[in-house]
Formats: sequence, structure tokens, C-alpha cells
Amino acid sequence: MEYKDQLDRVLRLQSVPSRIVSLVPSQTELLVDMGLRDKIVGITKFCVHPKNLRINCSVVGGTKNVNFDKIAALNPDFILCNKEENTFEMVTALEEIAPVWVSDIYNIEDTLEMILRLGEIFKVEVVASELISEIIIKRDQFLRFIEKVPRKKVAYLIWKNPYMAAGKMTFINVLLELNKFQNILVDDNSRYPEINLRDMENADLILLSTEPYPFKEEDAMLLRNESGVEVRIVDGEYFSWYGSRLTKAFNYFKSLH
Repeated sequence: MEYKDQLDRVLRLQSVPSRIVSLVPSQTELLVDMGLRDKIVGITKFCVHPKNLRINCSVVGGTKNVNFDKIAALNPDFILCNKEENTFEMVTALEEIAPVWVSDIYNIEDTLEMILRLGEIFKVEVVASELISEIIIKRDQFLRFIEKVPRKKVAYLIWKNPYMAAGKMTFINVLLELNKFQNILVDDNSRYPEINLRDMENADLILLSTEPYPFKEEDAMLLRNESGVEVRIVDGEYFSWYGSRLTKAFNYFKSLH
């Protein structure tokens, strides 16, 4: 059987995969929500949902640095990666172990396509279709909710010392736009640039993400005093985890408004 990943790479599978190594936290959560928990044998140290997943899965490293020997020892027949989260060099080396399927996510439509394709590969098309429908329904409900909410100019910070922000060419920015949060970064090709206090002076609101840097309330207080701008802590998983996390994200977004 032949399948294409989201980079249009062709994967040849002899049967439905039954030993999966997932190297992307949000996609690991998606696999579980698709009913594939018992097929996951390897995960990263950042795969924290569901919390007790590590009882039956081996941790093989991070998203950028894995133990290839440990992965090979798990005898996987399918490895799940992402273009941004994992490196090209990793994918090339992992292909010597098992077929590697790479996602490429920039927006919600890409997420829905990923769910659809994985549903086909793992023969869980009904569950995949239900997840897709739920995401679409909740997104459309949220869009009606947000219609009369005024736009705000925001800076969305993901790192400290130096401050780094989510730019325009990110999945985070897509969700910011859905929330009528206008990114203060103007470069359409920006990803995660460094910014300083002067860059944030014109923002109506500064959002501090809980990941990858774990911003706390004391960080918000300090930045509030330094910038004179309103600062809020937000759950980074809802803004950056594509996949089944979107079924919960829109209710969270409502709470922000």
C-alpha cells in the first residue's frame, strides 16, 4: 500500500502499522484520541498527554534529538514526524529504521488533512471523520461568537532572555487571527524572531505562552511594569498544538474574551 505524507513523499506500507513511534507531542495526543494508544511504542519527553502514556511507551529523546538505537530496538513499523518540530537529518536517519510520515502544518486546513490521511493509514476513518467534523463545528461556532469582539494588536511571546515572539508564518498566528488578535509583527515571512520592549510599545496586549518557555505570573508582572502594556499568561498548548487539541481549543479561546 502506498500513501503520501504532507510533503508529498511516498510511503510504502506492507500492512496497517501496529508499532508507532511518534516524535511530535500534539500528534501523539491525536493518535491516542484516534484510538491508537495501544499501538504507540515510542514517544518524546515532551509527549505529556495523556499523562500516564509513559507507563507503556518508551521515551526516545526530544523532538530535535533522539536516540536512534533506542528507536530501532522498539522495532517500529511507522514513525510520525513534523517538518518544523523535527529536523531533516533526523527524518533521513529514521528512514533507515522504518517508514517515516511527515506532517507539514500551517493552518487548520492542514490539520484536518493530516487527521484524514492518518485515519486512512490506520484504518480509523470513522473516528478521523468525527474529529474533523467536531473541529469544524466548534471553529464555526467560535467565529460567530467572535464577530463583535474588537480587534487587538498583540505580541505573543514564546521565549525569554531574549524575548522571542510567534511571527506571521506560524500556526500560532493563524489562531491569533481567529481570535481577532492582530500580530504586531509585520514581516509576512517571520517565524520566531527576537523582539525587545520597544517593539512591543504599540501592542494593546502582550500574551505570554506557557510553552516552550514556561512563563509565570511573575514574568507577566515584570513585563507589565516595564512595558506599560496589559500582559496575560495563556495556555500555549491551545495556541500551538494542532490535531485533536483543537476540539478543546475554541472553548478555551472563548474564556479569553
